[in-house]
Parts: sequence; structure tokens; C-alpha cells
Amino acid sequence: MGRLEGKVAIITGGARGMGAETARQFAAQGARVCVTDILDTTPVAEEIGAAAMAMEHDVADESRWQSVAAEVARRFGRIDILVNNAGIVFWGGSILEIEKADFDRLYNVNLLGAWLGIKHVAPHMIRGGGGSIVNICSISGMTAINGIAPYAASKWALRGLSKTAAMELGPKKVRVNAIFPGTVNTEMGNVAKESTEALNARQTGLPIPRIGEPIDIAQASLFLASDESAYMTGAEIVVDGGLTAGFYSSALPGGIE
Repeated sequence: MGRLEGKVAIITGGARGMGAETARQFAAQGARVCVTDILDTTPVAEEIGAAAMAMEHDVADESRWQSVAAEVARRFGRIDILVNNAGIVFWGGSILEIEKADFDRLYNVNLLGAWLGIKHVAPHMIRGGGGSIVNICSISGMTAINGIAPYAASKWALRGLSKTAAMELGPKKVRVNAIFPGTVNTEMGNVAKESTEALNARQTGLPIPRIGEPIDIAQASLFLASDESAYMTGAEIVVDGGLTAGFYSSALPGGIE
């Protein structure tokens, strides 16, 4: 019996990368999945088979969220899991050069999109007796890096939204947890289209010296979506190869040799 047997999931940003791999892993564990994106998710759904459906979905559009939730509930009879994976990045521009439009664009997708998902999917979960919401944040929502202020700010805000949602929805048997990926080898994270070997070569300073892969994030989402994490809500799971664990000092023992 699969870890998600009988459950129904909505996974946003599912056309490629972490979202597509999450859909595959969920289906392999017995879930029926709705894969949504502004890009075409049909190939992912067709690869999975009868347990999957594809929907076009702009997560910043509230009316579209209402339609997606209603259609999934109609077709599969319930909604148990929501993975708010859809997100966009911001590359370049100091804090003195950024335009208001940059913040608007990032907040509309990365924060507003997740909130709308919670707002319109959680009621279905509550009616069904409970559920699990997984918000895909970023280590940029835990620390800082120059040049990506709109992205970092949206992920810090999503972190706060996740905590508040966990508090409000916990008594209604809906758990809300967040995952904080580090650098992951996806089209969005690997804009230069470098080889995995080249990406891994730059991770030699990490405790786990390799680039993250979509399956690393998908497996964390699978755990939080399953009943294995039944006593977890408001939690933050960092999946970054140890990037945020600390730093090595050459003056102290136990460093990189």
C-alpha cells in the first residue's frame, strides 16, 4: 500500500522541475494528482496516466483557483493535499535599482498565489476531515543574498504565511508545513544550462557536496503530505545540502581537507 493511497493532491508549478517530480512521486505512492501550471502540464499528466489530470493555472488569478479546486473535487471526490510549488525568480538588480513592478510580479506569484491556494483549497480539506498543505519556500527566506531582494522578500513572507496558516488551520485538522530548498538543478535554478558535473563542482564547500535534484525536494514533500508527519505543522524543513548549517574555518579542526 502506497504512502498516499486514496489521497488527492493539487501540485502547482507542475510542468517541470520540482513540481513535475513531486507529481510523479505522489502518484507512485497511490495518490491521484492534479498538475497545474501556466505552462502545459499535459505531458506530465499523460506520463503518470489515469491517476493524473492537467489544468492550466495562473496561481495569481483567484477565479482560476476557485475553478481548479472545484474541478478537482468534482473529478476525484475530495482534496487532501496541496503543494504550493509554483514560483518565479528574480535575477539581478540591486536594492537601489529594483522597480516596483519587480516586487509586484514576485509577490503576486510567490506569496499571493500560495495564499489563494490555501484560501480556496483548505475548505475542501476541512469538509473531507483534514489535509496537508506544503509550501515550497527557499533558503532565501531564511538568509540573505544580494541582488534578489524581491524573491527573498516574497519567500520570507511565505514563511510567515505558513506559520499563521498552521496556527489557524491546525484545529480544523489541516496541517501546513514549509520546505526550504537550496540550489536545485532545474530549468529555473540552472539558467545557464550547465552540466550536473559542473554544478556539483561548485558545491565542494557544502557538507553534502553536490547540487540538489528535484527528487530531493519531492521526497520531502512526500513525507509532509503523508500521515508519517501527522504530528507536524508549522514546521520548516531545510533541504540544502547543509548550506545554511554554518561555515567551515580553516583555523579549526574538522574542516574540509
